Amino acid sequence: MAPRKHFLSIVLFLCASVLLSGQHADGTDEPKVYIVHVKQPEGENFSAAEQWAPWYSSLLNRDTAASRIIYSYRNVMTGFSARLTDKEVEAMSKLDWFLHAYPSRVYRPLTTHTPMFLGLRYGGHNVWNATNMGEGIIIGVLDTGVTPGHPSYDDHDMPPAPAKWKGRCDLNATVCNNKLIGAMSFIDYNNVTRRSTHEPIDYDGHGTHTSTTAAGAFVKGANANGNAKGVASGMAPRAHIAAYKVCYGDECQGHDILAGMDAAVDDGVDVLSLSLGGDSEPYHSDPIAQGGFNAINRGVFVSCSAGNSGPDHSTLSNDAPWLLTVGASTMDRSLLATVKLGDGQEFDGETLYQPHDFGSKMLPLMYPNANEQSSLCVSGSLDRFDVRGKIVLCDRGQNSRIEKGQVVQFGGGAGMIVANAPADGYATVADPHVLPASNVPYAYGLKIKSYINSTASPTATIIFKGTAMNTPHSPAMASFSSRGPSQITPVILKPDITGPGVSVLAAWNDQTFNMISGTSIAFEVFSGTSMSCPHLSGVAALIKKAHPDWSPAAIKSAIMTTAYATDNSRGPILDERRLPADLFAVGAGHVDPPKAMDPGLVYDLTPQDYIPYLCGLYANNHVRAIVGGPVNCSSVKSISEAELNYPSISVKLPAIHSTPVSYTRTVTNVGAPRSTYRAMVDVPEGVSARVDPTTLSFEKVDEKKSFSITFRRRGGRRQGAVEGQLRWVSTKHVVRSPISIILE
Repeated sequence: MAPRKHFLSIVLFLCASVLLSGQHADGTDEPKVYIVHVKQPEGENFSAAEQWAPWYSSLLNRDTAASRIIYSYRNVMTGFSARLTDKEVEAMSKLDWFLHAYPSRVYRPLTTHTPMFLGLRYGGHNVWNATNMGEGIIIGVLDTGVTPGHPSYDDHDMPPAPAKWKGRCDLNATVCNNKLIGAMSFIDYNNVTRRSTHEPIDYDGHGTHTSTTAAGAFVKGANANGNAKGVASGMAPRAHIAAYKVCYGDECQGHDILAGMDAAVDDGVDVLSLSLGGDSEPYHSDPIAQGGFNAINRGVFVSCSAGNSGPDHSTLSNDAPWLLTVGASTMDRSLLATVKLGDGQEFDGETLYQPHDFGSKMLPLMYPNANEQSSLCVSGSLDRFDVRGKIVLCDRGQNSRIEKGQVVQFGGGAGMIVANAPADGYATVADPHVLPASNVPYAYGLKIKSYINSTASPTATIIFKGTAMNTPHSPAMASFSSRGPSQITPVILKPDITGPGVSVLAAWNDQTFNMISGTSIAFEVFSGTSMSCPHLSGVAALIKKAHPDWSPAAIKSAIMTTAYATDNSRGPILDERRLPADLFAVGAGHVDPPKAMDPGLVYDLTPQDYIPYLCGLYANNHVRAIVGGPVNCSSVKSISEAELNYPSISVKLPAIHSTPVSYTRTVTNVGAPRSTYRAMVDVPEGVSARVDPTTLSFEKVDEKKSFSITFRRRGGRRQGAVEGQLRWVSTKHVVRSPISIILE
């Protein structure tokens, strides 16, 4: 019967392809790349890539399929990407094998001291000792490629790749080694040869920076322009790196990203790191959400950037609940550049470029605010001004901070002050400027402008103080870090976590040259959630090494429930306004790797646990497209997003005070076999919360216990977001869940 079933299915597919080819474009319908989800025929179980491609081709006109299909996916989805017209996709949608299709969209890359700042090196029983620095774990990085031969990819004393590794290296055979075990490109990919016309070489620097932040080798004397000197390393220095080039310049095509994820899962990676982002989209039309779901279904942890569109709310990328969504915050290290005015006032700012020969002579100071363009120092806007030999004050915004310096330099300016916009507040960034410069907070910018307006001949200089440690109020949220709530599921708190993402030193493309010295740059300092994401990818690799049997959800729970919410001044983590950062900025808090290794309890989730939630969100075909397998939502009792067994808790409370809202959570004991935890819940005035039971006692490891938490309004007409927390406390552990409460 099996051969007959196969014959019938092929006949049906051939008939379908005839119908499809009859809907070919008429010349007015321009082809574009679509990602197409299909139903796998019953009884078929293709195990090799060579079996999938002919099957997908049978769904299209065989004469043109080879030139039109870009990728044949088989691990993170069932389907293909192809150049199709809108009419062809419309015709496809009527066929039995069709599930869902959507246009491939563009994503963007989201652009030393951190191991110590994160506590990886402290003490005789530190995280690196306990995990052997992640040895044997494979981190797959989807980005702009790698820089062959960079010292951060050195494999000194590294063991070979694990036996499970099935990937390949498309670089020179001498380049890949026991550290950099794989490198592939998916730019201009040929589906027939399964090769790209581009080598996986990083001409941008972004992929080199992110991959070595996650798992770079130890490099002594690392610095950027002489600053942030020290021993550079990734979070998991003995983990292996597999690089998948899915970005060319600043564009990352969705179908390329999905192909990179598909290959990485098949190759055997343990962790996927994606410092990429775009606008929030429904999960059935989001390649990272789809690929991520099927990656966790294979036990692969997926870490993603939250985005660089803050501080506005609801600006998140990568907000699916099965992904770890990472925000960005500061470290306790600053690269100081103090602006000194002619009247003696001094204002601290930051810059990476710290010249030693700038001197202390006061120079003429000007603010070219004839119009908005000139005040922002955009290209061509300073042509009418005489900036020669002067320090120019430029407002932050519109064009890049570095470009502003190039504009000032082109006009003959001697230096620059970048004054933050109101939205950036006190959050400054140390950039590799092309001339002496300092980025100062918004409030300081106002005072400098006031001084300029108060005198006929304003003057200033910049005093470069280099690297300063133990910066107070660290960590603090970066103004650019995207905020929640999620546009798709606002009752799941996002981002999940924050980590170091401001002025991070890591390896850089050595074909990039310093404009000042003319020398090649082996390391560079950059900021963005692109930088915080690989920190968490490396931490996840360390946890995976320590607990190889933990699910991706358990690792995520360990990271979230052990996070801290206070800075080094013992106050709450602050935002760019120097106000307490809300949960939509900081998530569960700042990652604390030593505690994440031993969380006590975890909130676990299997991939199947997400299906009732997805069935409550989307139509059946869309759910099938996400999960990559048969689903019948009509037989599934759907749940709301708040009912997922998530490590954080979000709740909407209606204005009717007497209406309680209850949720159930289940925790798994991963600590001592015999342990008891007591509930401590804190909620703001006007809200009550009751936990039942208030005590959880465990007798063995992996034992599960459930509890309910019930919320109720207690008077008042307050509306908006308020916050609380639930802590399960034992003699050794504090398992903390942030609570986000929306008062309607």
